[in-house]
Amino acid sequence: MLYEKKERYPMLEEKFFLVREDVLPEAMKKSLEVKEMLARGKVESIAEAVQKVDLSRSAFYKYRDTVFPFHTMVKEKIMTLFFHLEDQTGALSQLLATVATVGCNVLTIHQTIPLQGKANVTLSLDMSGLKGDINALLSMLKRLEFVDKVEILGTGA
Repeated sequence: MLYEKKERYPMLEEKFFLVREDVLPEAMKKSLEVKEMLARGKVESIAEAVQKVDLSRSAFYKYRDTVFPFHTMVKEKIMTLFFHLEDQTGALSQLLATVATVGCNVLTIHQTIPLQGKANVTLSLDMSGLKGDINALLSMLKRLEFVDKVEILGTGA
């Protein structure tokens, strides 16, 4: 089953790296600028922000969830994860138990009604008690047999 998931979802073994700014492509740097403008309320829309930094919207959408300032990843203790799950009895319970075993505290849960045997679940987690690192947690969650997809939606203090 794990082999099939790797074929269907090549990002299962996603890793994170710390990279110096001077080696980042210009589009990634500009995406960070856009995120900063949006967070500070300096612009009213993504369209306005990308225009100000001379970046295409498609490039911003490509990088917005993949590049983060170092200080935010270090300081932040809350993470929101999105899951696409197979509808199986006890799946949510097992997912929550897995999160608890690594020291994370569930802050919010949102689950859609299962359609065609699939359901979406969004969890906001307090990561301050995490035993290990985020990559290990994500790998553990992706290996659960009923998990089709895991994405980091965001982090926040």
